[in-house]
Amino acid sequence: MNAEPADQIRLLDVQALDVRLSQLAHKRKSLPEHTEVDSLTKDLTQQRDLLVAAQTQASDAAREQTKAEQDVDQVRQRAARDQQRLDSGAGISARDLANLQSEVVSLAKRQADLEDVVLEVMERLEGAQERVTELTERVSALEAKLTDATARRDAATGELDAEAAKVTKDREVIVASMPTDLMALYEKIRVKQGGVGAARLYQRRCEGCRLELDMAEVNEIKAAARDQVVRHENCGRILVRTADSGI
Repeated sequence: MNAEPADQIRLLDVQALDVRLSQLAHKRKSLPEHTEVDSLTKDLTQQRDLLVAAQTQASDAAREQTKAEQDVDQVRQRAARDQQRLDSGAGISARDLANLQSEVVSLAKRQADLEDVVLEVMERLEGAQERVTELTERVSALEAKLTDATARRDAATGELDAEAAKVTKDREVIVASMPTDLMALYEKIRVKQGGVGAARLYQRRCEGCRLELDMAEVNEIKAAARDQVVRHENCGRILVRTADSGI
């Protein structure tokens, strides 16, 4: 393949822009803010799940307390009615009186047991509410940190994307004036060789693979026409000759 020496030189400009685009992409992918956001998101999800569980426990305990207090009130009301009947004594047989007295005693014990249940439930409710408060504060703190980390990540990616867009535009301008067959060869080699399709020949050394050319290859390149597209036998990349090539 043949291409004007000037076009071959400009191929190095395209290569430099491609290297910069790769660097920007790698930098964007490797931003520490990505890891920070992922970690905070994971922690926040975990704490939100714990908060929901604590809220559910508090809600269940609150309903349980209401039910226990209602049971206590029902027993208290029944005991009060029985006590009124005992106190009046009107129309009550000795047998009924004994039964009422026994029931009052039984209700008193039942009430005491239920009040113990109320106290136990109240303690659990208080603990659950404290847990809800603690987790709510944790969630709020993590949300603030995540918002900050996300903003920093977006700012950093925005700057990188803006530079990448400029580099891409500069590349398009150069490529538009390049021979299509030369660019096709360059792209094919670049994909195969890890992003580097063309390299400068500097002091008889390929700057793509960093190896020095042997004398046979140097003589072959010396004999090649200036518009001939030459490639390095070792790495296959296009070798661009300049005044510093050493041949």
